[in-house]
Amino acid sequence: MTAPARSVIIHGHFYQPPREDPWLDEVEAEASAAPFHDWNERIDRECYRAVVAARVYAPDGRIARIVNTLGSISFDVGATLLEWMERHAPRSYAGVLEADRVSRTLHGGHGNAMAAPYHHVILPLASRRDKVTEVRWGIADFRRRFGREPLGMWLPETAVDPETLDVLAAEGIQFTILAPHQIADAPPDGLPGRYRTPGGRTIALFAYDGTMSHDVAFGSLTRSAQLWADRLLSVPEGRRLVTVATDGETYGHHHKFGEVALAWLLEELPRRQVTVENCAAFLARHGPARDVKLVAPTSWSCPHGVERWRSDCGCRIAPERATNQRWRTPLRQGLDWLAQELHALYEREGTALLGDPWAARNGYASVAPPKGVRACELLELERNALRMFTSCGWFFDDIAGIEALQVLRYAARAIELAGPEGKRLEAGLLEKLAEATSNDSAAGTGRTLYLNAVKPSTAAPERVAAGYAALRSLRSDAAAATPAAYAVRDDGGGLRLTHLRTEREYSFRASVERQDLARMTVRVSVADAPGETRLALADLPERQRVAIAGALTREIVARRFAAAERTELASGAAPLARVAGQALLQAVTALEHDQSPEAVRAVCDLADLLHLQSLQIPFDVQSEAYRVRAHTLAPVAKRLGFAEGV
Repeated sequence: MTAPARSVIIHGHFYQPPREDPWLDEVEAEASAAPFHDWNERIDRECYRAVVAARVYAPDGRIARIVNTLGSISFDVGATLLEWMERHAPRSYAGVLEADRVSRTLHGGHGNAMAAPYHHVILPLASRRDKVTEVRWGIADFRRRFGREPLGMWLPETAVDPETLDVLAAEGIQFTILAPHQIADAPPDGLPGRYRTPGGRTIALFAYDGTMSHDVAFGSLTRSAQLWADRLLSVPEGRRLVTVATDGETYGHHHKFGEVALAWLLEELPRRQVTVENCAAFLARHGPARDVKLVAPTSWSCPHGVERWRSDCGCRIAPERATNQRWRTPLRQGLDWLAQELHALYEREGTALLGDPWAARNGYASVAPPKGVRACELLELERNALRMFTSCGWFFDDIAGIEALQVLRYAARAIELAGPEGKRLEAGLLEKLAEATSNDSAAGTGRTLYLNAVKPSTAAPERVAAGYAALRSLRSDAAAATPAAYAVRDDGGGLRLTHLRTEREYSFRASVERQDLARMTVRVSVADAPGETRLALADLPERQRVAIAGALTREIVARRFAAAERTELASGAAPLARVAGQALLQAVTALEHDQSPEAVRAVCDLADLLHLQSLQIPFDVQSEAYRVRAHTLAPVAKRLGFAEGV
């Protein structure tokens, strides 16, 4: 005999690894996310904008309603993801905030949003001091965005230990959600249990339904909302609450149209006398009635506890591939060692500049930064020391993956901010990274990756100054493309950069040399100092590089396209790739009878135009160049993709 569940809580954990370049505060292009610029943009298009504007279809297949599903489900959104959404996906971001406002009205002031530690770190592997900072930053970020105090907090990977829960309770958090195997003697009716922390505090623990959550995330339930509804209704007699917890990206990214199934379900359940609510509202009516014990340290995604983030425990994304994750241990050990050294440096210098350095760090997310460049740099050092433990760095299968490289970038930035100590710290980290061997023999070790793929060959301020100077030579609004980390002042005789987080200023002289329409070199030197750095377009920050490419493209179009071709482009009648390809084919054919410097320059400019737009040289152009022997002309051969001397 079965009876319908009286209440259902569906939780979505929305999170993506932070992707910003720590020197520029910009997300640069990620090729694996194509055709989108980066993974945040891709998943926003596939998921975030969909869940806040999900379609409910009428029987005839037309749209009946568009609903914000977050207004009905429990959810958390990682602080670093919200930061990106606020800047780059404002409609999705507005939908997230609106969902919490609406839910507060529906549930007697209890909003659907839960907080999360600021960085997605595995808290059982962090010190208590770092736990406190992560939790306080998460609360401060939540308060700023949602305009209220959070009652619940989602733990990254639901990774938990007694100290973590004690920290949550000490900071005013009333509940969290865990996997069923993490709670001993969980109430059989689905109600939350009461956990008494080592510090004598209490916190409510909700256990999600493991089988049903698995079937939503990895099974067929998002493909059949009717089946999902039936499963929720067919629960054992006496079950008063069913909690389902999944990655938010399940809806639209992992499962196309998953948000449509969710929207239908949320309308169907109330028709079957089921209350769809959030944990805070339920807890206000049904406080925990019995004590429970914790199984710790544990997480939802690793049956070996929290070993996935420090050892070769066997957990990986692609078990069918013969890879090992022995690199996880030296990566963890290396960053643990580096963090201890950075914290000691911070405490030594910070005591004089900040008073209580750890109180200053805890308040960094909610109060104005201190005055003084070095004080700001020290707090930024600590910010990077914390985010280099983002869980994604260990979750995936190889140290050469973009997630592991990202945590190493945070390490490199922290080392840079350490000042004179940096050289010693980098040497110590490299020694440990040399033991972290990639499964890809071409990638080498963590040491090789750090030196070749992580640490910039040119300092960020020089790159930004060069990009500004190059763009200034082409258009008047060069400041519009300055990377978010910097402000630039042009005083006529030089450039003055200010790092917006640390307030450190840099002064440069810069000059631009044009080799031809599309190629330029920028010479940058520190004001009143000998020596200079020479940078090409490829060396510049992406945001500036794209703006420069656009300006150069306009120059080449104006110079090398006929009036009819420019009209085609302006009207949208033909794409640039097709028009440029046709013009290049004509220019190459003309070389059969005219190989004057101007004719060669025309071919080079048009080929450069395609390169600027990341377009390939057309097959027919290369074939024609070979026929007319144009590939023997060195500048033409190089641009069209021919080997030298053929």
